[in-house]
Amino acid sequence: MPTPNAQAFAFLSTRRSRPAKTLAEPVPSAEELAPLLQAAARTPDHGKLEPWRFIVIEKPAMSRLADVAQARGEALSLADDQITKGRGQFDQGHLAVTVIEVQKPSDKIPALEQTYSAGCVCLGLLNAALASGWGANWLSGWPSHDRGFMQDALGLAEHERIAGFIHIGTDTSAPPERPRPDIDAITTWVRA
Repeated sequence: MPTPNAQAFAFLSTRRSRPAKTLAEPVPSAEELAPLLQAAARTPDHGKLEPWRFIVIEKPAMSRLADVAQARGEALSLADDQITKGRGQFDQGHLAVTVIEVQKPSDKIPALEQTYSAGCVCLGLLNAALASGWGANWLSGWPSHDRGFMQDALGLAEHERIAGFIHIGTDTSAPPERPRPDIDAITTWVRA
């Protein structure tokens, strides 16, 4: 019989991201952030490739990233509302950890599995922050998919891309519960 960890299961069963726009200061210090990054790095990683790394964006850098998003949005001829939304997470942000997917050459580990691992790091960091009492949210948006933004804002190499921005701060507003999936409707049992 397995030994349940009721506290961990209760957390996972009720965890809820906090809207990034409601996160305020104070934010985790470098010392407070380090164990969250360590917990996030304990993720499924077939082949032990570590196909990800972290870039911590502090408040002073947020303005620069907002300006890069604005410039890239204009260069791409995006609609004004898309540009506003793209720069908004940086205008409003106080601290974000960018999880960078780093594709590593491997004969055994497909690129897609490396992408999955980077996604697991994002969720691991989000949950570690929430479990530590911080508010947190995983954002992406068009800047995270734009090669020009990746290069201009963060200096990423061609084999790197943004898996997500994990915004972390003091939770100022608990959002209402939202509808959750009907598990019976999306689960198939194969018994023979």
